[in-house]
Amino acid sequence: MPRFFFLLLSTGMLLAAPSYAQRVAVLKFPALQQRLTRPSDTTYIVNFWATWCGPCVQEMAGFEKVRAAQVGKKVKFVLVSLDYVAQLDKKVKPFVQKHSLKSEVLLLDETDPNTWLQKVDRQWSGSIPFTLIYNNHTKKRATFEHPLTAAELTAELRKFL
Repeated sequence: MPRFFFLLLSTGMLLAAPSYAQRVAVLKFPALQQRLTRPSDTTYIVNFWATWCGPCVQEMAGFEKVRAAQVGKKVKFVLVSLDYVAQLDKKVKPFVQKHSLKSEVLLLDETDPNTWLQKVDRQWSGSIPFTLIYNNHTKKRATFEHPLTAAELTAELRKFL
């Protein structure tokens, strides 16, 4: 009987234990815009991407490599998924887990990019990947409407540090 009790108890614990998955916050553009404009001396790297975008997926490992090299510095990486909200549990969260992303991941809950695209950057045509590097304290800003390698991202980030 004790073995059965132990088996039952351990099975219950396994079922009750939450599976680890990176949290992916879903937000509307006004909340993202508020984050983009908040006063801070931190340099932000904001990458707009999607799970279905081949070039976005290819550059992700490089972004994570650069992020790991910046630990302890005033640099923050934010990955903004443009997947549909309905894909959050089916595609976005599994992608984040599969690729072991440690950067903050957000899912932008907007269906019409024409309502917010130009508010991120007036020159952005809408293609992805799109990366915005900015520091509101120094008022420095750079944008890239193409994939970036780890070396390119590091070189651009150095201009902010």
